[in-house]
Amino acid sequence: MSVNPDSDSRDAIVVGAGIVGLACAWRLAREGRSVLCLDRSRAGGGASGVAAGMLAPVTEAEFGEEDLLRMNLDAAAAWPGFARDLAEASGIDTGFRESGALVVAADRDDAEELRRLHVFQRSLGLDAQWLTPSECRRLEPALSPRIAGGILAPQDNQADPAAVTGALAAALREEGGELREEAHVESVEPGAVTLAGGGRIPAGDVVVAAGAWSGSLASVAVRPVKGQLLRLRRRGGEPLASRIVRTPRCYVVDRGDGRVVIGATVEERGFDTEVTAEGVYRLLEAAYEVLPDVEELAFEGAVAGLRPGTPDNRPVVRRVDGVVVASGHFRNGVLLAPVAAAEVAALVGERVEALG
Repeated sequence: MSVNPDSDSRDAIVVGAGIVGLACAWRLAREGRSVLCLDRSRAGGGASGVAAGMLAPVTEAEFGEEDLLRMNLDAAAAWPGFARDLAEASGIDTGFRESGALVVAADRDDAEELRRLHVFQRSLGLDAQWLTPSECRRLEPALSPRIAGGILAPQDNQADPAAVTGALAAALREEGGELREEAHVESVEPGAVTLAGGGRIPAGDVVVAAGAWSGSLASVAVRPVKGQLLRLRRRGGEPLASRIVRTPRCYVVDRGDGRVVIGATVEERGFDTEVTAEGVYRLLEAAYEVLPDVEELAFEGAVAGLRPGTPDNRPVVRRVDGVVVASGHFRNGVLLAPVAAAEVAALVGERVEALG
């Protein structure tokens, strides 16, 4: 169905209603722009729907990725204010918690690896403390007595991606923005998007935030990286752990309300989103070796999603062939959403000023 340009034109169209896309749309709407956000399925139906919501720049720090680390640290510093503003705008609790994170070694080999990581973290001035096995268990009593030490990162936090998605959608609508789900975008160009079936919607600017599918709409090297995640539930009682617990092979996040997530695999499988027995087994095994009480949790299911990866693991937030791209955030889309939104707003502002 064709769209009447006069009645449906927007200042900006954002393609993709994951957390990054919705954050960009909300930021633009807060600045007074008329915004339409489109998604091929539903809001949060891509990588955001299978994310754990870790806001963990310290424990995500990797050798050779110092520039990305600085970006992640800036985003982590922005999150308390972002969460507060979003909760006020939407009336929805985002699940933001200043929980801290603990990376533990299941054995001596892990301990050697984590020792090297800790030296690297300290060389960058990060707030990371090496703990003995007994110190780790004092903080998290449910840890296995076999662990061989760990790294405490007190400033790594978490949020609930499902709650963040719902809050962003509500906040966008409160600002007068529009969200359309099940709207498959076939192509984009400067000043318009074309929907499957031929409908064309004009806009002052177009933002491609389509996650793993961004490369099909813009000339960017973004590829899908599969991740499987497990959802479990406690039957009452105390949280499995009050902090994010990580190992070199998995992470465990207890939401505090009974929900527990264990993740996540990293697989180069194209656009395959099938849950596999191997993925479930490996994640359960890795979690059990440091938190044995995992075996008592109710298993609610497993999901798989596609992270948007880039060759250097750095996100792409720039203008490409006349449209703005905000993609490639890989494992840190939830964390980087406030920064991506600010960068996109600046790029759209530059275009408006140039045209004005």
